[in-house]
Amino acid sequence: MGETTVHQCALPGCEVTIEELPGRPARKYCSAAHRAAGRRLRGGLDDTDLESPAEPGRLAVGASARPGPPPGHLAQGQAPSPAPRPPAPTPAPSPAQPNGTARPAEAARGYAGRPPAASTNHDPWQVGPGAGQTYPELSGQGYGEPPSRPSQVDYGFTGSAADLSEDMIVRSRVQRPTLGWRGAVYGASGGLINPGVSEAEASRNVLLRRVRRHLPGAHQIAVSSLKGGVGKTTVSAVLGLTLAEHRGDRVVALDANPDAGTLADRLTGEIGVTVRQMLDNIASIDSLTAVSHYTSLAGRLQVLASEQDPAMSEAFNRGEYEQICAVLARFYNIIITDSGTGLVHSAMEGTLALADSLVVVGAPTVDGASRASKTLDWLVAHGYAEQVADAVVVLCCDRVSPEIDRERVRAHFLARCRAVVEIPYDPHLATGGRLDLGAMREETQLAFLELGALIADEFSA
Repeated sequence: MGETTVHQCALPGCEVTIEELPGRPARKYCSAAHRAAGRRLRGGLDDTDLESPAEPGRLAVGASARPGPPPGHLAQGQAPSPAPRPPAPTPAPSPAQPNGTARPAEAARGYAGRPPAASTNHDPWQVGPGAGQTYPELSGQGYGEPPSRPSQVDYGFTGSAADLSEDMIVRSRVQRPTLGWRGAVYGASGGLINPGVSEAEASRNVLLRRVRRHLPGAHQIAVSSLKGGVGKTTVSAVLGLTLAEHRGDRVVALDANPDAGTLADRLTGEIGVTVRQMLDNIASIDSLTAVSHYTSLAGRLQVLASEQDPAMSEAFNRGEYEQICAVLARFYNIIITDSGTGLVHSAMEGTLALADSLVVVGAPTVDGASRASKTLDWLVAHGYAEQVADAVVVLCCDRVSPEIDRERVRAHFLARCRAVVEIPYDPHLATGGRLDLGAMREETQLAFLELGALIADEFSA
């Protein structure tokens, strides 16, 4: 039997003592982890260092967790440790235990990174120049800096559900063009090429948003003129088609002309059922379905025709008109009244008294402009000055002449009213036949869209 020898672990900074038992191979390191770390520090393998591997999670045979006596001193009463087991193929790293038990053996791959964490418990992984310092868990790429949280962006959140609105959390989208060459390119490419909307289409989209403004209750629009033949019925019909097309609520156009008006002829051609028949049965009308028995449909626009018999139409007075409007206001959001040319007529008095918006129709001609201006004079003289200030003047340019200074005509009405809209010449309107919004020129549709936007600006007022 040979003599037992004791020496210190060869890894710098480790003070663990190793007892060499007789008949056992010599060991320079206290654990497999320190042996691997020593190889890394030397930059290569030591062929002479062929000691048996230690079991992961256990100390080497003969190793002690306490600093031992100087080399050559024999420890008294110390029993040898059990025989070691072969190491696991791929030991997984585990954090240091608070009671100082050893970690699984793993090849050290460098010590660059975070500074060692202070510890008061000795561990076989305790390496470095100072006692009481341990390195954190090893990784395959060395010690990396802990992931830091990105800086929080200030979105202006208030901490309530109101923060999660569409404007706050939906990314902005590029508008899709629908008109001109931009729309053609976008459609031909299947949406892959989006050149964006033109300035004209962007302006049109703004008008559409104004037309679709929220309407809290029923709104009545009166279209009037002192002179006939300037396009009053055309303006009433196309305005109704425009509002009904671009809004989701119900719109009805009422022909209140006592002189056999042509509103239904221009829109639907159905004049068999008129406002007179609705008046005869007005007491039984209690639903939208009952009202629809007396109206015809032009697209999404409901049309209530006037009486075509002059003798019967003369009896359509202010009281009857107010009865009709009271029923229509229960089931329709927008009521457009095509009034007659007789401003002193009883029905015209009811039209002006109930109107929320007033549209006066004229033309950029001497007679058309002067009659429209005289209409405004009559309204101011009879106590409708406030309606005149908020009115919109429409100039139908189906008759134009280079000898007329249209800018002066426009400036005159702008000084008296809220806005002026010019309807350009359109062959479809000039026929005097059935009106179709899709058959009109783009400039004409845009002009009526502007008129509808100006009317809708008064919805929330």
